[in-house]
Amino acid sequence: MAVITRYPLIRHLRVEPTAHIRALRRGKVVRDGAGLAFWFRPLTAAMSEIPLDDRELPLLFHARTADFQDVTVQATVTYRVVDPTLAAQRIDFSIDTDTGLWRATPLEQVAGLLVESAQQHGLDLLARTTLTSALVDGIAAVRARMSDGLAADTRLAETGIQVIGVRVVAIRPEPEVERALQTP
Repeated sequence: MAVITRYPLIRHLRVEPTAHIRALRRGKVVRDGAGLAFWFRPLTAAMSEIPLDDRELPLLFHARTADFQDVTVQATVTYRVVDPTLAAQRIDFSIDTDTGLWRATPLEQVAGLLVESAQQHGLDLLARTTLTSALVDGIAAVRARMSDGLAADTRLAETGIQVIGVRVVAIRPEPEVERALQTP
């Protein structure tokens, strides 16, 4: 988060090395880089703060297998912004020049994009897999499918986001079905 110190008619901004700042004045970029500190006039400045660190996004979704059994998939997607200029043009990372807080919810927008895309790849695979196959070999298959699908997703690339890794922790059936499978 940007730290903004207020003085009469002028402000000082400082960000961490893991944050990229784009500062515009009259529609032109005047500062663009990671870990910057500079003075600015709040009435003529527009700024965006884009996080550069790796972020983990946990997700949990329900799917239906080929034999019409409901399963729950628990996974984590690790991502980062690799092109902050492109990300700032596509997602609203603007910050308030008085507080340094985001004006919108950019990380929720990114999370929504990643969750929907990852779910779609997982659902496509599980819809063609039986329950027993999903429970035995499903974790590796779903992880590979989600990882490949997210890496090839053009919308993520056009937004400047790169998926670093996908971990699928568990694929579990409904509790009643799991109990029935455990009985000899």
